[in-house]
Amino acid sequence: MHREYHKWYSHNLQRNMELLVFGHGGKTVLFFPTRMARFYDYENWGIVNALSHRLNNGELQLICVDSVDTESFYNQHIHPAARIQRHLQYEAYILNEVLPLMRHKSHGHGLQVAGCSMGAYHAINIAFRHPTLFNKVTAMSGRYDLTQSLPNFKDLFDGYHNETIYFNMPAQYTTNLHEPGTLAALRHMDITLAVGQTDPFVGSNQYLSQLLWSKHIPHQFYIWDNYAHRPRYWRQMVQLYL
Repeated sequence: MHREYHKWYSHNLQRNMELLVFGHGGKTVLFFPTRMARFYDYENWGIVNALSHRLNNGELQLICVDSVDTESFYNQHIHPAARIQRHLQYEAYILNEVLPLMRHKSHGHGLQVAGCSMGAYHAINIAFRHPTLFNKVTAMSGRYDLTQSLPNFKDLFDGYHNETIYFNMPAQYTTNLHEPGTLAALRHMDITLAVGQTDPFVGSNQYLSQLLWSKHIPHQFYIWDNYAHRPRYWRQMVQLYL
């Protein structure tokens, strides 16, 4: 399997960032890691290998990026307003530094985005905020409102809320999407949500699905048996949905 390691200093984040590229041709997928995970975890968990046939055949390329979740959403040492600002710096890194690499690799095939767990949040959020940049988003086991408290999962902003947080919570801002161009782009996007029936985030997925239907945005929504919030399930999901 073709594999590339990239590392450079990000001026948006003021630190070094790393990523891995798998595959040599075909559709290019930006793959966000799980909660506080690293760019190499999908490889270590066998999720990349689950796609080896398509990667080796030149049908698919994966761009497995790193995250800065420990510096943003999960950084309890800074104010919640600073947490969301750090996330915006991360988004700028993705848009201004990673996407040019993806476009170079895609050869006109179009760009996709995907993720599992926290990576699903990142995938949905960037796709919905910038719907003209991606033609497909695949979100597995995601949580789409990080301000909502759930059993074993706290509000990541400790009750604080501002406009910037609002415009980065898909389950909040989707309610008020009315701009015709944005809605048209989302209606042309291939959107897939998948989650386990006992996953604590199943309600978040159901709510987001209902919001999408209320906006006449077609999408696929799959509920898997049991918890399904583990790499062994994601290995199956990526084969079906990417």
